[in-house]
Amino acid sequence: MRSIPLSVAVVSFLAISVSAIADPTSTNLASAAPASTSPASANPAPVNPASTGVDPMAGYYGNTAISTGGMAEVHIQYNADHTFVMNVPAFALRFKGTWALNGSNLCFTYDVTPPGVTNPDCGPIVPHKVGDTWTENADDGQRKLTLVAGIQ
Repeated sequence: MRSIPLSVAVVSFLAISVSAIADPTSTNLASAAPASTSPASANPAPVNPASTGVDPMAGYYGNTAISTGGMAEVHIQYNADHTFVMNVPAFALRFKGTWALNGSNLCFTYDVTPPGVTNPDCGPIVPHKVGDTWTENADDGQRKLTLVAGIQ
């Protein structure tokens, strides 16, 4: 097993978490390609909130997106006040920032930018609801993402 510097590990699992709602055309670091396994949201498409009048982030508020597999588990919470908190329990890391909708993209701006992550970091919006599970490919392997109820 090869040793990976912490900054590289952070970039790998943060990139996948930030792109947790990105579609296959995402340009995020992880080159994510999500495939939903939730029957209700099979292959959801990116949305443009300006054209639909629907808040694509509504399912995330007050809940936690948990990303597993790869280097470490990551928990991310999106708040209705346009802030987010990302926790990496295995490394006792916590990142905070703000998010904004930009057309059909969701952009994250970190208070302190993790190494190797662009700031802001943008990708297409794909809505999810509590109970949805999907997978994405990342530099550190395939990751499973689940949107769970509450802050965890």
